[in-house]
Amino acid sequence: MAAYTTIDDPSAYFKVQLYTGNGSANHAITFDDTDTDMQPDFVWIKNTEALAGDSHCLFDALRGATEVIHSDTTAAEATDADTLDSFASDGFQVDADVKVNTNAEDYVAWCWKANGTGSSNTSGTINTTATSANTTAGFSIITYTGNGTAGATIGHGLGAVPNLIIPKTLSHTGSWPVFHTSHGETKFLELNNNGAVQTGTTRWNDTAPTSTLISLGTTNNVNGDSRTYVAYVWTDIQGFSKFGSYVGNGNDEGPFVYTGFRPAFLMRKTAGEDYWHIVDNKRLGYNPRQAYAVPNDTVLNDALTRVDLLSNGFKVRDDDSADNTNGTTYIYAAFAEAPFVNSEGVPGNAR
Repeated sequence: MAAYTTIDDPSAYFKVQLYTGNGSANHAITFDDTDTDMQPDFVWIKNTEALAGDSHCLFDALRGATEVIHSDTTAAEATDADTLDSFASDGFQVDADVKVNTNAEDYVAWCWKANGTGSSNTSGTINTTATSANTTAGFSIITYTGNGTAGATIGHGLGAVPNLIIPKTLSHTGSWPVFHTSHGETKFLELNNNGAVQTGTTRWNDTAPTSTLISLGTTNNVNGDSRTYVAYVWTDIQGFSKFGSYVGNGNDEGPFVYTGFRPAFLMRKTAGEDYWHIVDNKRLGYNPRQAYAVPNDTVLNDALTRVDLLSNGFKVRDDDSADNTNGTTYIYAAFAEAPFVNSEGVPGNAR
C-alpha cells in the first residue's frame, strides 16, 4: 500500500461549489477563495430548492459547455445555450435556464478536473473520439462511437484499473449503466433509476476492465452500432478517492466506513431497489448530513439523519432502507475534502 496520499490538496482536482442564481445571462460562478484554482472538465449541477423539481444537469469539456445530459432521465444529449456557457479558469459560467440559474434559488455544483479536451485513444478496438485522462486524480472522460460488437474495447488512459464507470448514449435515448468494482464485471446498476443490481453480459461483456481498456457488450446503452457515447471513469487514488461497499446493520448506529480522508462528496446505492443518494460537505455544513440529492430523481432533502462525514471516513446514522438495512450491501463513491494524513505523514487540514 502506498504511504499516505499523493494529493495533499484535493481542491485542485475536485470541488463542491454552492451558488445562488440571479436569473440573468452570463452569471459567473467563481470557486471559493480557500480552494486552489481549477478549470473544471466535468460539472454536475443541481437546483437545491426543495420545491424546484429541476433535473440534474451534467456537462463536460469533451462534449462542450452547452451540451447537457440529465442523470434522472434517459434523454439524449441536447444543445442548450441557456445552461452552461463556459468552463472558466477558476469556475464556470451559467446562463438563464431555470435548471442552472433561477433568480434567488440555490444550487450545488460538483466539479472534477480531467485533462482538458483530450485527444483520441487508439488502445482499444474502438478508437475514442477523445479521452481526457488525469492520472494524478484518477479521472477520465471518454467520448466514442459504438460498433455493436461484443467484446469491443475502449482506452481510458488512467494507467490503473477503473473502479467506477458510467457511460451514457448521447445520440439516442438510453439508460445510464454503472460499473462498480464491488459488483464486478457481470453486474450493473443504472444511475437513472432505483432498480436493484442486475446480472447481464451485454454491458461489460463479463470482462473486467484493465489498466488500459474497458470492455463493452452489445446493448445500445453502451455500444450500439454508430451511436455516440460519453463515459465517466474513475479509479481509487489513496487519500483522495475511494470506491467500495459496506454491509448494513439495521440500526441508527450504522457502520463506520474508513476512506482515509474527510469526504467532500459521497454517493451511495443499495444493491436492492432504492434511490441513489448524494451528500456533500457544503450543503447543511454540519453533521449529521440530512441534505441530499438523488441522481435518479429531482428529489431533495428529507428529515432522515443520513450520515456523518468524518476526518477519515463516514458513519451511517439511520436505519432507512436506502442506507442501512441489516445484511444488505451498499456501494459508495467518495471524493476528499482533505486527506486524513498528508504526504508528509502529518494530519491533513480538514477545513
